[in-house]
Amino acid sequence: MTSDAAQTAAEPEAAPSADSLEELVYDTDGRRVAFTLDEELYPRDAILGAAYLFVDRCFLFLARPADKQVQVRLKLKKGGADPDALEALAGEFANALLDQVLRFRVAESTGRIREYYMARAFFTTATQSSIDQLLAELDDEELEDDDLEIEVPWETPGATTPEGSSG
Repeated sequence: MTSDAAQTAAEPEAAPSADSLEELVYDTDGRRVAFTLDEELYPRDAILGAAYLFVDRCFLFLARPADKQVQVRLKLKKGGADPDALEALAGEFANALLDQVLRFRVAESTGRIREYYMARAFFTTATQSSIDQLLAELDDEELEDDDLEIEVPWETPGATTPEGSSG
């Protein structure tokens, strides 16, 4: 038995139970619901993003009970403190929190790609796109022949000169 196994055997409550892994554990006092979230699992920006989604329906209170932990307390603005409503609120917050964690991780993993595309869109080099370049070439060719772009029939190759004029 290794020292790690001995520590695990000595501290059986340190391992999470199957029930605690199924759902986000919350406390309620009948008027509000409270979560203590570990910032290792739920980044602070994700916690704040999920909390922001509930600002219109709940009073939000955030606290830091320990290092790397955030406590979120939600109290309904309207309606009574129905236990079913508090349980539903807890479930909705848990879903919003997972959504924000996923958004946060996707934003982290695709941030460099977004920065590249934004930089390319805003700070393009002097070269133009192929369509713009072709249009510019056509304009240059047309302007070389006639600055005012007025077509004179007797200067057109193969055209006959008007009667009575010497050409």
